[in-house]
Amino acid sequence: MPKIPFWIFVIIGLLYFTSVRLDTMDVDASQYAEISREMMKSGDYLHLYDRGIDYLDKPPLLFWLSATSMRIFGVNNFGYKLPSILLALWAIWATYKLAKRLYDENTGRMAALVFASCQGMFLWTNDIRCDTVLMSCTITAIWLIQEWVVSRKLAYLIGGSAAIALGMMTKGPIAAMVPVFCFGTDWVLKRQWRNFFRLEYILALVVIGVLLIPMSIGLYQQFDMHPEKIVNGTKGLSGLRFFYWSQSFGRITGESPWSNGAKMDFLLLNMLWAFLPWIFLFITALIINVITVAKQKLRLNESQEWVTTGGFVLTYLALGSSAYQLPHYIFVAFPLAAIMTAVLIRDMLAGKYGGIYKVMLPAHKVITFLLLGAVAALVGYVFDGGVLVLTLWAIGLAFWLYLLFNKKLTGKLLMLPAIGIIIVNAFLTNVFYYHLMQYQVGSQVGRYIKTSGIPTKDVVVYRLEDPINSIQFYADGTIAGVDTTAYIREHKYLLTMPKHLDALKSSGISYSIIKQGVFYKVSELTPEFLNPKARDKAVKEYCLLKIN
Repeated sequence: MPKIPFWIFVIIGLLYFTSVRLDTMDVDASQYAEISREMMKSGDYLHLYDRGIDYLDKPPLLFWLSATSMRIFGVNNFGYKLPSILLALWAIWATYKLAKRLYDENTGRMAALVFASCQGMFLWTNDIRCDTVLMSCTITAIWLIQEWVVSRKLAYLIGGSAAIALGMMTKGPIAAMVPVFCFGTDWVLKRQWRNFFRLEYILALVVIGVLLIPMSIGLYQQFDMHPEKIVNGTKGLSGLRFFYWSQSFGRITGESPWSNGAKMDFLLLNMLWAFLPWIFLFITALIINVITVAKQKLRLNESQEWVTTGGFVLTYLALGSSAYQLPHYIFVAFPLAAIMTAVLIRDMLAGKYGGIYKVMLPAHKVITFLLLGAVAALVGYVFDGGVLVLTLWAIGLAFWLYLLFNKKLTGKLLMLPAIGIIIVNAFLTNVFYYHLMQYQVGSQVGRYIKTSGIPTKDVVVYRLEDPINSIQFYADGTIAGVDTTAYIREHKYLLTMPKHLDALKSSGISYSIIKQGVFYKVSELTPEFLNPKARDKAVKEYCLLKIN
């Protein structure tokens, strides 16, 4: 078995932290950053507002954490991202502890490495959303409850219950559902019926209920006490019902109006990239586990576990049944997938599944090599990083090739993909994403407004064809948007596009251009934009005007 060095986790952690160089991406991440900024500025931690408007979509924990961090470190990328990055690191630790408890020390380390190095983790420490916090709380709850199952020490159950409550304060009831799926399937397959009926669960419910009180009070005060409010186009919306039922279960029952037509295979298809480079190992592990339990007539012995497989399968089915799905919804189950994958890798390195191993090892060599080649194209052609970047990439490739042909290296099925994806994301984060974010108009203009000392109350946005969530955060103040020229005279500065200048002139508005440039909706990449020779056709122009 390979001995996983500690330095590889240090490098991954440092790579996560380099994401603070990157601005928050429109729409969601920038919106959450702005909500956190407003909370910090107002000091009101019970009620959520987005640019002064009642916000009812996500629970408050991410905003509480980021607002507190920004109070200490300032309104900037580091202040917003720090709590989520720290919780991502904690999730890796909790995954290690759970896998160690279920199996052994080495399997725990392998699971932690698989989880830490999957593509989704690198992305979600760049593009910060609620799911990183949810994932950390959920895997912590599963780990601590498993410790309680083994030792029956109440401290573990209380800690697991607290983690469930924190997860619910991040994204609703899914944080409680996943642990139920994990242990419910395991106990059913082992016929451990007594585990379903224990007095200790009363204490667990009390802990969860008490910790949810502050959030519930805020929801009641902001929404339930004001039935006259119109929120998300609906009058008399109950904040309590929304978070505890409609937002989660309503998407399955059809009560929720949210629907994007996603099918049951949507999340799996997105895992094909999000769980790289481990996705094919994971699918293999899932199939093997399902076949094994089927052959055993849906019965497990005490040495087997279905906490991970059962938890993943039922979580996937629950999320896949929703009428509205986004790729990151399944991230909450990635730690479970990582443990399943690590167990398969452990078994194959020990000589089991020899036929599968002979296919998987060369396949993952090819996959990793192709990823290294793809990132070279991104940082050498799409965004030319220059001689230094290409030299560093060549050094990284040479190191990976050295490991590839090193006959003394054990566990290549684990180490080659892990080190390869680390090299890939070192360049994606610090070169590709960094250059890409220079095309986001909101963060670029917002930072200019702040550094120039322009009061945000004097700025208005007029018909800019791009989301402007980020401009609020980087300008450190609320900026209004208008669709007509009638209100422009009430402001001193205007952000718009050159094609609208004639409308300003015809309205008798005099101005001078103080900043201009090009922008692009960075969350929707197209071949035209990625081609440097055709990029001019894909980008649009903006201009910041001073009204005379």
